Amino acid sequence: MSPGAAGPLLLGVRHHGPGSARAVRAALDHAQPRAVLIEGPPEGDALLGLAAEPGMRPPVALLAHAADDPARAAFWPLAAFSPEWVALRWAQARQVPVRFIDLPAAHTLAAPAEEEEPGPLPVDPLAVLAESAGYEDAEQWWEDVVEHRTTAGTRDPLAPFEALAEAMGALRETYGDGGRPRDLVREAHMRQRTRAARREFGEDYAVVCGAWHVPALRAKATVAGDRALLAGMPRTKVETTWVPWTHRRLARAGGYGAGISSPGWYAHLFASPDRPVERWLTKVAGLLREEDRQVSPAHVIEAVRLAETLAAVRGRPVPGLSETLEAVRAVMCDGSGIPLALVEDRLVVGDLLGEVPEAAPAVPLQRDLSRRQRSLRLKAEARERELELDLRKETDTAKSLLLHRLRMLGVDWGVPTASRSGTGTFRETWRLRWEPELSVRVAEAGVWGTTVPGAATAKAEAEAARAGELGEVTALAERCLLAGLSQALPAVLRALADLAALDTDVARLSKALPALARSLRYGDVRGTDSAALASVAAGLAERICVALPPACAAGLDADAAAELRGHLDGVHGAVALLADAEGGLRERWSAVLRKLAGRETVPGLIRGRAVRLLLDDGRLGPEETARLMGLALSPAASPADAAGWIEGFAGGGSGGGILLVHDERLLGLVDTWLVSVPEAAFIDVLPLLRRTFGAYEAGVKRTLGELARRPPGHRRPAAGAGAAPEGFGPALDPARASAAEEVARLLLGAA
Repeated sequence: MSPGAAGPLLLGVRHHGPGSARAVRAALDHAQPRAVLIEGPPEGDALLGLAAEPGMRPPVALLAHAADDPARAAFWPLAAFSPEWVALRWAQARQVPVRFIDLPAAHTLAAPAEEEEPGPLPVDPLAVLAESAGYEDAEQWWEDVVEHRTTAGTRDPLAPFEALAEAMGALRETYGDGGRPRDLVREAHMRQRTRAARREFGEDYAVVCGAWHVPALRAKATVAGDRALLAGMPRTKVETTWVPWTHRRLARAGGYGAGISSPGWYAHLFASPDRPVERWLTKVAGLLREEDRQVSPAHVIEAVRLAETLAAVRGRPVPGLSETLEAVRAVMCDGSGIPLALVEDRLVVGDLLGEVPEAAPAVPLQRDLSRRQRSLRLKAEARERELELDLRKETDTAKSLLLHRLRMLGVDWGVPTASRSGTGTFRETWRLRWEPELSVRVAEAGVWGTTVPGAATAKAEAEAARAGELGEVTALAERCLLAGLSQALPAVLRALADLAALDTDVARLSKALPALARSLRYGDVRGTDSAALASVAAGLAERICVALPPACAAGLDADAAAELRGHLDGVHGAVALLADAEGGLRERWSAVLRKLAGRETVPGLIRGRAVRLLLDDGRLGPEETARLMGLALSPAASPADAAGWIEGFAGGGSGGGILLVHDERLLGLVDTWLVSVPEAAFIDVLPLLRRTFGAYEAGVKRTLGELARRPPGHRRPAAGAGAAPEGFGPALDPARASAAEEVARLLLGAA
């Protein structure tokens, strides 16, 4: 049953290789078999006709998933340069029957992975053959022996398959199943399918499969033995469809077991059998010119000469990828690896995304998503790109809602990122990249509904019902408002109110409030009715105002005080957002801060932070601030507590350095305290002080150092004690400030 003998034509291939693909086409043209059998799940036979549709563009993959659990899924990827795809299209073009013969997905997906026998370390046949031939790199050996040799053609189109089958036979004799016990079951099923083909077509059929399986298909095995191997295998109901695939997901680096290292390069070799190196280097030059690098036709000519010279020196038939990339680095990249990395990412691997026809089976949720993508002109692309949205525009708002709803369903097509064009809440920036696995996520999310909004609403309600912590529900409420899921909000708010009423931990309450405040803010931007959420948030804020002072005075250690200081900042920001909806809340919160600032039992870190927040809000005057600092830094205070007060007041990147630069009294108080700290205590407080002052910008630290070198009383200009630092007026000038107010409002988006 060898390729050259009478009997079935067994064409052993590498699953993704342009040389193998061309060799398969030549062998089929030569033999003209009556049927073609291909390694793949038989459940895909009903979908093979779609491969001939105009809307089918590889790379694509046959997807099979368990009907009762879409997360249990498997892919069979095919690229334009895959031998299986070439055999499939050859058969369809000649109206020759074509079928899949691998183990059914119904068995593959029914068997839990943990029940499979581990076996010894699997053998890599290509690596063994390459080592035997004196090659260190299996990829380079395969290119020299198969890809480039078959490019030039051969008199006997079956010769490459005869040689490869003989080599695999020797390997199977030495290594047995090669550490792949599952292959024995697969091969038993393949033999059963070939027997059925023999009964229908005689010996005039071809089999295209991995070269490793050829010796097993050629071996004399009994029907009873194969049935015994397949007996008792578990089954499950499966659904299959075609899904788009990408070159990047064909790469071995992506975790694909049968992957290759250079799918983009292989696609080029398959599409450009004539002068592939020259055409490739022309592509490289075009890419580098797009990145504003100076690359001329002369560079291309010299790179071709260098690649050919390297191949001749190394004894290779034609330049391979390694010689080509070395020529690119030397000639076009000036020896730099940075532009070369771009070439490797864009051209060697590539981001080509395939397409499948609309007639391909899909779950209703996928069809709804496809319709919305077309309506919003959001094309799924394999290459990562940024999407800037202005939520004041109806279409951009619809795009934002779609992406947020998909994230609710676990389909992370888009990931929010920091906006470069402004800080207004009406702006959003997303990083988009469509990965093939997202098709499985969509199928899995189909259990929640048939439309994107309906499925996202159902999942949000289910998450609210099973949430056990306040933080989970507040985050869920924020996601619901971002996604515009107003129908899910009642269930989420009920869960939120129930958990908030039972939770007495002020830290958890404080952590939950900022998320609710952000939710209200985003809801306003999207026109979402969030009145009920505002009521819950106001109630939560009231409970924090009552519970926070006792919690801060309960003998906190340094770590607990630092955690509460963070919550203090979060609640303060949330109150600023909620104050418009609840007028008296800001006054009640200010009273809490005053209580914390003046209570000696409160850790210095929290007292200092409370004073700073009051000062920034204009609710504490400079005189009172100086008085509180003087008390905190008095000789009676412990050095550690005083250092904590300074950290709370001037640390955290909150502009404390600028404040000290412009207020001589505060700087003098810190300076006087610092020089009075005993030597033994200074060593203990130094790390905290270094963290506080080390966070300042270089210019601020330099100015503080210059002021500290001056004697007290000489840190201001000679105009008098009330004079401001050089370049600043003694007080705010209302006329000049009002002239800049309108511009400031425009910049802040408040106009």
